[in-house]
Amino acid sequence: MAGVLRADRVWVETFTGLRMTQFSGLLKVVRERGGNGTLRGRPWSLPLAERVLMVAVYYRTNLTMRQLGPLFGVSSSTVCRVIQRLGPFLALEPVSRPADDPDRMWIVDGTLIPVRDRGVGASSRNYRFSANVQVIVDAETRLVVAAARPVPGNTADAKAWRDSGLAEHCQGATVLGDGAYINTGLIVPHRKRPGRPLLKGEEEDNAAHRKVRARVEHVFSRMKNYKILRDCRQRGDGLHHAVQAVARMHNLALAA
Repeated sequence: MAGVLRADRVWVETFTGLRMTQFSGLLKVVRERGGNGTLRGRPWSLPLAERVLMVAVYYRTNLTMRQLGPLFGVSSSTVCRVIQRLGPFLALEPVSRPADDPDRMWIVDGTLIPVRDRGVGASSRNYRFSANVQVIVDAETRLVVAAARPVPGNTADAKAWRDSGLAEHCQGATVLGDGAYINTGLIVPHRKRPGRPLLKGEEEDNAAHRKVRARVEHVFSRMKNYKILRDCRQRGDGLHHAVQAVARMHNLALAA
């Protein structure tokens, strides 16, 4: 089984959600960032390509380390070390606003990710112990621009946005948010005044706003095909690394 998984393109594409050319791009990023280490000391039992594949499979399927071990012919402890070592190397690089397209629009929203780590999550409105992750998406390309570090799931989106530091990355960009981002400097829908309906122009603005902002929900749906974002068992910075890696793989899958 392990030999088939490593060599056959169909298996790679099925287990990672990436085509071979896209996976090669992911491997190139990890290698350029020093993912192969100094090559001193005890060597890894798997080459770098298979270790990167292991991490991608883990994020895509959320199999346990005991299940991944036999699939790659290594021990579960080796799987754990590989994921902890290479996870940060898959992180997304924040995208800059194109200088030649100043009208490009970005969308921000928070998504709740169920976690096991009590130091990261909190009981939240999805009735689970979750973390809130703020994500910026390009409205035109649906690529993930940047993702913030997770905060407890009971944190309001407006506060999570202010504390995320992502606002500095959006200087000069047009950024849309939903009604939870009032008084944050983002473009939000018009609110009804007590006892007074919205004006016709405001209703049309809100309809256009909803149509564009729905794209971030489509991105979240695609990202959560990587099942690590449906029930993250990682602790500490594990969720942050998983979100960043999934965002990069999502972008790679859309790029070509």
